Amino acid sequence: MSVGRPATEDGATEAGATKAAADGWWVGALSLANLGVWVGWFGPLQLLLARQAQQLAPDHKAATLALVTGLGAAVSMVANPVFGALSDRTTARVGRRVPWVVAGTAGGAAGLAVLALARSVPTVIAGWCLVQLALNASFAALTAAVPDQVPRRRRGLVGGWLGVSQVVGILVGTALATVAGGTGAGYLACATFSVVAALPYVLMRRDTALLPAARPAFRWRAFLTGFWIDPRRHPDFAWAWLTRFLMNLSYSISTMYLLYYLTDAVHYADDADTGVLVLTALNALTMLATVVISGARSDRSGRRKPYVIRSGLVISAATLLLAVWQTWTGAVVASLILGIGFGVYTSVDFALLTDVLPTAQDRGRDLGVINIANAMPQVLAPVIAAPVVTHLGGYTALYALAGALALVGSVLVRRIRSVA
Repeated sequence: MSVGRPATEDGATEAGATKAAADGWWVGALSLANLGVWVGWFGPLQLLLARQAQQLAPDHKAATLALVTGLGAAVSMVANPVFGALSDRTTARVGRRVPWVVAGTAGGAAGLAVLALARSVPTVIAGWCLVQLALNASFAALTAAVPDQVPRRRRGLVGGWLGVSQVVGILVGTALATVAGGTGAGYLACATFSVVAALPYVLMRRDTALLPAARPAFRWRAFLTGFWIDPRRHPDFAWAWLTRFLMNLSYSISTMYLLYYLTDAVHYADDADTGVLVLTALNALTMLATVVISGARSDRSGRRKPYVIRSGLVISAATLLLAVWQTWTGAVVASLILGIGFGVYTSVDFALLTDVLPTAQDRGRDLGVINIANAMPQVLAPVIAAPVVTHLGGYTALYALAGALALVGSVLVRRIRSVA
């Protein structure tokens, strides 16, 4: 079992990075831990929170779900860059990322346990905010480990495997929520899985260590102002942030109301929970078919932008199908197409993002700022979706909006200049 290696100005040494990237055990353990984070997030997001909102506030289920998920996403938006920055400065002997994986996983499991016992909306809010706070600490550390240890020429491939873990995590979280035997049991099943999934990565202890002498003096003003990355000095970082924000806003709008879409628009004849699981599984099937292959091809070609642009166009087409073809068959076809687009996007866009980070020593912080583009859409999606569904055209307008956002995000990728 190896201890953390000292980090250089460029993170891990190139030899160490190559070794880590070539070591399938490390990539597998990293992907499994990442899978556990996605299970902890999407078991609740796909089914459990919607089911709980329906149980606790049946006459205001959409507004209650929007409140819970919006507040949780607001916590996530702050937590990810803060924990990423703290991990950049951590001088633990085992490395600067592993301690945050341990703390985040434990805290996330505790938050899921609170949700399992919740009998009121305020308790649900508290539990979900704790889940978002803690799992973002783990996610920020796991994400930063990739540019720490993997050279640029291999990041598309590793990003592909992280994409696999995201896809499987969403599927496993949805399956656990469906078959566990109740809302409380679903939360506890997701908590258990998240803890077990993190163990191999933690026990490997393969991490970059920051020597105490290399840690800069802590000053609150510098720490807080560091989260502002001037788009005039780093325009490619700014465009990458904006395009990811738009794509994730499209995705959040598309998935957050899927349960209600099946019941209220498609009028799905069977159990809607099962319908969500089936669509999630089909989406995962086509994502898995494209996510690793596209990342590897992007590495070999040295090109990122064409893959991201085309995948965004596919995503836009899938969401527009949901807008105009509101039948079970339409939902199935759209889910399959959506999986193809997101499979390519997930792996290659992650590699693109790591190529435009402003500084090596602040990777955790900068990726945390990027991850605000993942969290903020969860805040905005319910704020946007609820009035659109209720007053501005229903689900047709909602999914047309999601398609338009993905289309704009695809076009703006062309503004990134430093990546091919």
